[in-house]
This record gives sequence, structure tokens and C-alpha cells, in this order.
Amino acid sequence: MVSHLAAAKPAQRKPSGIRAFWDSTIGKKIIMALTGLMFVAFLLVHMAGNLKIFFGPDDFNHYANWLRTIGEPVLHSSWFLWIQRTALIVGLVLHITTAVQLSRRDRRARPVRYVHSQRPQATFATRTMRWGGATLAVFIVWHILDLTLGVTNQDFRVDQPYHNITADFQVWWVNVIYIVALLMLGLHINHGFWSAARTLGIASPARDKALKAIGSILAVVITAGFIIVPVGVMTGLVG
Repeated sequence: MVSHLAAAKPAQRKPSGIRAFWDSTIGKKIIMALTGLMFVAFLLVHMAGNLKIFFGPDDFNHYANWLRTIGEPVLHSSWFLWIQRTALIVGLVLHITTAVQLSRRDRRARPVRYVHSQRPQATFATRTMRWGGATLAVFIVWHILDLTLGVTNQDFRVDQPYHNITADFQVWWVNVIYIVALLMLGLHINHGFWSAARTLGIASPARDKALKAIGSILAVVITAGFIIVPVGVMTGLVG
């Protein structure tokens, strides 16, 4: 009777390749690494476009309008922007989800905390990686509400991005929020780039210094490239 019931019990299905990849620690690390590198590439392009604000309102507004026409006539107006936004949102959700899940696994694997809060060799960027990432997630939501939707921008004007940016960055506390968030972003990129390279198998003892240097350069360039815009507005170079 027992053997009959055992034989009748359906065999447990093995998870699919995609599900097994998602459930594995290395799979989550790869997803976090790839989405992180995607955001670095996007930030470089976004930063370069933002710098056109120094050429005046006509050039900057023309650039912002051009973004809506990318892909025409194959794509309708603004379709490219919505495809890009969708990809970025999906990437952000995956990046945050895998980061949170990996953090929980790490805590479960070490139920007894270290005597010190972090290992002695941990850098400041490493120590701030988790709460810095959470801060950036909140900032991204605020940034969209502020300059894309105009919810928090008191002088927001539709289809006038140059005016919206210059009006926004004339408010001192807005500048503080942006600059602090961008400094956190620099720390995140500085450590995250090397970590992503290690996860993807690009890092090695011979390349370690070079990859860390590239991460630091990217962090400085992106941070400075974004910060120079509010500084330019505050100092009168823009506006």
C-alpha cells in the first residue's frame, strides 16, 4: 500500500532554466551587474545631453525635442522615449530586487554579526552601497516628479525643458538634494563598476587596478558632469 502511494505521487518538476538562473545567487549577481552597467551607459549619454544646456535655450530645447523624434518614421513620435523608459524601469526593478534578495541571503548566511559593523578592509563606497542605493531609488522617483512631470517644480512649463531646469536649480534646497544624490551616485558607480566586472568574469589580479581606475574615472566624470548643471545655474553661467 505504501509503495503504491509512493508510486502514485507525481514526480517533483525541476525548475526551468530561467527560473533556476533567477533563483541562484550567481544569476542574481549577473542580473544586478548587467542592469548596473546599462544604467552607467545611460547616465553617460544623459549627462552628455544635459551639457547642451550651456549652449543656450534654443539648442537645449531643440535637443529635448529631438529625443521625441528618434526612430521616426518607423516609430511614432515619443515611442522611442517610452521604450527607453520602460527598459529603464524594468532594469531598475530587477536591479533593486536582486540587490535586496542578495542582501537578505548574505544576512541569513551570517547570522552572527561581525564584531565591527564591516570588515576592516571595506571601503567607504562598500559600506554605503546598500543605504546609498536606497537613497538613489528615492531620488529617482523625486527627480521624475520634479523635472519630468513637474509635480514638485513650482514654475514648470510643458515642453520648455530649459526653463524648467533653470527655474528648478535657482532654489537652493533643490540644489542640495541633487548634489548630495549625485555624490551618492558617484560612490555607487565607483564600487559597483568593479563589482560588476568581477561578477561577469572580466576582473582578474592583472586587471584589478585598471578596472578600479576605470570605475573611479566613470564615477568622477558622471558625477561632475551632472553637478556642473546646477552649479552653472547657481553661478549665473546658465539662465
